[in-house]
Amino acid sequence: MKQTAQSDYAELKSVLLKHPREAFRSRDYLAAHWQELHYLAMPDYDKAVQEYEAFVEIFVSHNIEVNFLPATPDTGLDSIYVRDASIPTDQGVLVCNMGKRQRQAEPAAQLSFYLQNNWQVLGSFQPPATIEGGDVAWLRPDILAVGHGYRTNKAGIDMLRELTTPTVKEVVVMEAPHYKGPDDVFHLMSVLSPVDHNLAVVYSPLMTVPFRNYLLDLGFELVEVPDEEFDTLGSNVLAIAPRVCIMVAGNPVTKSRLQAAGAEVIEFSGEEICLKGNGGPTCLTRPLMRQL
Repeated sequence: MKQTAQSDYAELKSVLLKHPREAFRSRDYLAAHWQELHYLAMPDYDKAVQEYEAFVEIFVSHNIEVNFLPATPDTGLDSIYVRDASIPTDQGVLVCNMGKRQRQAEPAAQLSFYLQNNWQVLGSFQPPATIEGGDVAWLRPDILAVGHGYRTNKAGIDMLRELTTPTVKEVVVMEAPHYKGPDDVFHLMSVLSPVDHNLAVVYSPLMTVPFRNYLLDLGFELVEVPDEEFDTLGSNVLAIAPRVCIMVAGNPVTKSRLQAAGAEVIEFSGEEICLKGNGGPTCLTRPLMRQL
């Protein structure tokens, strides 16, 4: 069977994570930095560690290889959301340039991991280009969706097209809404989570009509997240295999709609590691390799 980095729903074989012990560091460090990063509240350090251990166990129990990023002195709380700093492709890793100023050191930290583990690096985004992995989702192995917003700019999208030309036939752009402004976390994957080649979880009220219609034309069935479950990250769902997905507990309507579509749903408690930093299971993970 083919191994690929260019999927968000094929069977997950290897994943990159960063433990809150390394990202959050300590109670004192959390207390000093959570407000400047616009967290909704200060995470409880001990509870965050407990939640994360349960999250990691999901991957271990499904025989998924787990790789951990080490602590680094110049990365902060947000580095727990490892998806954003790199984009693996079948030709090598793309190293991002973050749109959020406080996260500028994260790509270099991930680059060190990739180089130390003999991963091929395809390219790095340089200013003025900005791009974050949460704005990038694989709809097909050769179709890449990207959000154009406050974290990912036009120069970043142009460079993404250029760098992925050999293996990607189309890069489709969703123009992101202003929503809560430049200080808020809004990525493409805030409103889109592919969980199979023809099934995606979406929050349509913040999705553009052309992009939503593109998904329908591509053959996707859309699992709609209700308004009351958007802030609890109902639309942020991680597939570990086709129609086998992980989501934050507390989104019963979205869960039942996924199950009605034939999906298996694995829940975890994410009050400290997800809700307070507004980053769900797709944000917490950088899938490295999947099996088609």
